[in-house]
Amino acid sequence: MTGVVPATAADTTGAVPGGPPVPAVLAVDIGGTKLAAALVEPDGRLRGRAIRPTPAGDTETIWAALAAVVGEAMGGATVTAAGIGCAGPLDAVAGTVSPVNIPSWRGFPVRDRLAALLGGPPVTLANDAVAGAVAEYRHGAGRGSRAMLGMVVSTGVGGGLVLDGRVYAGPTGNAGHIGHTVVDLGGEPCPCGSRGCVETLTSGPAMVRWALGNGWTHPAPDGAALAADARAGDPVALAAFERACRGLAAGIASAAALCDLDRVVIGGGVSRSWDVLEPPLVRALHDYAGLAFVRRVTVVPSELGGEAGLLGAAALAHDPELV
Repeated sequence: MTGVVPATAADTTGAVPGGPPVPAVLAVDIGGTKLAAALVEPDGRLRGRAIRPTPAGDTETIWAALAAVVGEAMGGATVTAAGIGCAGPLDAVAGTVSPVNIPSWRGFPVRDRLAALLGGPPVTLANDAVAGAVAEYRHGAGRGSRAMLGMVVSTGVGGGLVLDGRVYAGPTGNAGHIGHTVVDLGGEPCPCGSRGCVETLTSGPAMVRWALGNGWTHPAPDGAALAADARAGDPVALAAFERACRGLAAGIASAAALCDLDRVVIGGGVSRSWDVLEPPLVRALHDYAGLAFVRRVTVVPSELGGEAGLLGAAALAHDPELV
């Protein structure tokens, strides 16, 4: 498990005995609700973690907030490389991002802007779910797997693939985006422009929206409240989890059939209610996973929680050949 220690300009670890020290890299995690940064050592230790809410506003307002987070995390240190995990979609070749949940960033050149801010070190850009998948593969619940899908189930649903020890990100960096695979023909419109995607059934807001539309009431209706009511036996809350898990299981079974997966690791806010999520998910997988090689897939919760994005971005910066 990783730990957090204070940042200092001189700290370096991870050296080969007798060789030069391997410095920490800067890791940045960009999402619709939070911006985070830290210095991360090769063994996964975090130093000087900084976090703040993603502000509403125009392009430069958000960039200024990110630059402030980076400055706080670095604390005067210098780095030789950096990694960014950002909500998608993105263009990993051009280094630009257009996150669905950050409307003012469309084609924003975040890779080059960060490189310029840091004085020109190489910067690796990946989808945040890809970064999370790498972290779980290296440090968490994906250790030892040969074909792994990492998922983030939260305000949206994302994914990343690690196959035979390497990330498969695809030509644009968006491969593994299981949240936008279609599992409900004729289903609800999705923010991506399609309809019936896994995300329209399984994201936290989708679950809450469906529950409210089917008679659930709560003074503060959110995912945590829905899970609490499901634990207490509320029939609508339980039905919301059943519906979400059928969509999630259909997506997982399809991905396992395509990629011969042996493990799926689920993180994000919805996964924090694993005790409520797991039983209907297991039942639904029994229905959708028909072939023997699909049935062998194991589905487990994240071990790294909110640190996964930073750890994965750092792993990609330390070892760009992973991609």
